[in-house]
Amino acid sequence: MDSSFKKAVWDVVEGIPRGFVLTYGQVAALAGLPNGARRVSGALGLAPKSRKLPWHRVINAQGKISIPQDSPWYQRQKDLLQDEGIVILKGKIDLQRFGWSGVVDHLMWSPTDEEHSA
Repeated sequence: MDSSFKKAVWDVVEGIPRGFVLTYGQVAALAGLPNGARRVSGALGLAPKSRKLPWHRVINAQGKISIPQDSPWYQRQKDLLQDEGIVILKGKIDLQRFGWSGVVDHLMWSPTDEEHSA
């Protein structure tokens, strides 16, 4: 896996505020790989423990935890999210309410690479 993508994923996830979530697709887009949602979990799994990333704030596009429900990691992620005040109702998180809206502004209004080099 490209180390610059991994580091970009780590930086994005590190910036998700407490009490909010991003989807894997949003993280991938912010990390510079718009179609790389499936690669985000791999990058998170390779993060050094010293980064202490809030990995639990990354969920799927349906607002669900992607870890199988019978896994202890599913319960760990659910507990961490709920500890931050995120409500999980019938297995889903309301992305309108708990999705980090700052990411939309960032995606829409941040200069592109071409604009940076101009």
